[in-house]
Amino acid sequence: MKINNVALSISAVRRSQYPKDDKPEFLLVGRSNVGKSSFVNTIINRKNYARISSRPGKTQTLNFYLVNNDFYLVDVPGYGYASLSKQKQMRFGMMVEEYLSTRPNLKEVFMLIDFRHKPSEADLMMYDYLKYFEKRVTIIATKVDKVSVNQREKNKKIILDTLDLVIGDSFIMFSSITKDGKKEAHAVIERYLDFIDVD
Repeated sequence: MKINNVALSISAVRRSQYPKDDKPEFLLVGRSNVGKSSFVNTIINRKNYARISSRPGKTQTLNFYLVNNDFYLVDVPGYGYASLSKQKQMRFGMMVEEYLSTRPNLKEVFMLIDFRHKPSEADLMMYDYLKYFEKRVTIIATKVDKVSVNQREKNKKIILDTLDLVIGDSFIMFSSITKDGKKEAHAVIERYLDFIDVD
């Protein structure tokens, strides 16, 4: 996929602020510091477009990145960060629920998990939550480069056994360093677009 232009089009906290142009959207969810910003930057072929924060919980809006004027990547606040107040966690939860329950042009969810670790209870809850809304999910296992080649199949099995993916959902091993999984993630997006432009 050739990326010609990217714009952080809208930062929204409620439905009335969502884009009105009805383009396909792809939601990004994951625990704080799982590597969502790095994933976005890799997918759009930019180094520092999405901010990479050392402080978890910094994203506090739904960020709509318009790519090639054809589709949106929608980044939401990370979950599972204990230092956030209960009130803020509840507000984030309601914001995501409103999006999931009202957005017909959401095509697929990229759910990011850390490849180095067994999925947490929060990860399991998020996956079940997405399936409750009947959303198609692609699991993006980040930071694969930090795991030795000999250990990778074992880690993959642990993750897949723990999540117990629904038929139709998929799994991609990803690294923003080596770019492993980038083409596979692009292919997920291209399934929903009217064109295919692969370089």
